[in-house]
Amino acid sequence: MTVETKLGGQFNLAGTSINVYRMGYGAMQLAGPQVWGPPRDIDAAITVLREAVAAGVNHIDTSDFYGPHVTNQIIKRALHPYPDGLVIVTKVGGRRGDDKSWLHALSRQELIDAVHSNLRNLGLDVLDVVNLRVGGMMAPSEGSIEEPLTVLAELKRQGLIRHIGVSNVSRKQLDEAQGITEIVCVQNFYNVANRSDDGLIDRLAQQGIAYVPFFPLGGFTPLQSSVLDAAAAKLQVTPMQVALAWLLQRSPNILLIPGTSSTNHLRENLAAAALELPSDVIAELNAIAESVRAEAQAAH
Repeated sequence: MTVETKLGGQFNLAGTSINVYRMGYGAMQLAGPQVWGPPRDIDAAITVLREAVAAGVNHIDTSDFYGPHVTNQIIKRALHPYPDGLVIVTKVGGRRGDDKSWLHALSRQELIDAVHSNLRNLGLDVLDVVNLRVGGMMAPSEGSIEEPLTVLAELKRQGLIRHIGVSNVSRKQLDEAQGITEIVCVQNFYNVANRSDDGLIDRLAQQGIAYVPFFPLGGFTPLQSSVLDAAAAKLQVTPMQVALAWLLQRSPNILLIPGTSSTNHLRENLAAAALELPSDVIAELNAIAESVRAEAQAAH
């Protein structure tokens, strides 16, 4: 069954005048293999971005450490001057090593340089939203984030950043962040099989704060994937479409940023916003999380 709500409907970021459609676009896959260097076909990457915006997407997620610099430069080439209402969300706190590794870059100067690098490569005077990326690749790591977040709060006061979000954070770190500055979005690892943030999502929904999950198909075991595959076959759609539709139906404050370098996959991803999962399929998918919890308890 499909619903005729454009791109999942709109969401207003708490305390701002920013309204975005819930189905956005993540630019990471526009870079070359391993998110390094330029893509094989830059014209194709430009076409994907333009088609996304033409379809109504007004929320693009990127970072200057993708490539590095590559995705922002492609976004600028494809879309600048940017259409009214297009919100570009970037992130800082990381950098790429010469060996293509992903490293932290959380010192004061690294964060200042990263913000200016994003501004320069996107061709902007001010960044709409900047996420502070902390933690590991997939999960938060404990520790205070006061020092780096205070730097971003200063840059916000200087007028280089409009709004601030956080990425890969624990609940304790979010509490700390909210004591320093207004937080408009949280970007963490979450999907139908990895639901440790269930309580956090509900809490953020009450505050009107967006939750932006990454890796909608990440961390699945073969058994979990088979449940998703069966649901997709039943509905005659792709597993990715089911995963995205489930996230949209999970909570109204969830915003999606699926990425692709293919126009066909882009169309499939956007079509997932109109897919309404029946209650029996949702129950089957929710059972994945129950099996994960049971496995975790058995392991302990």
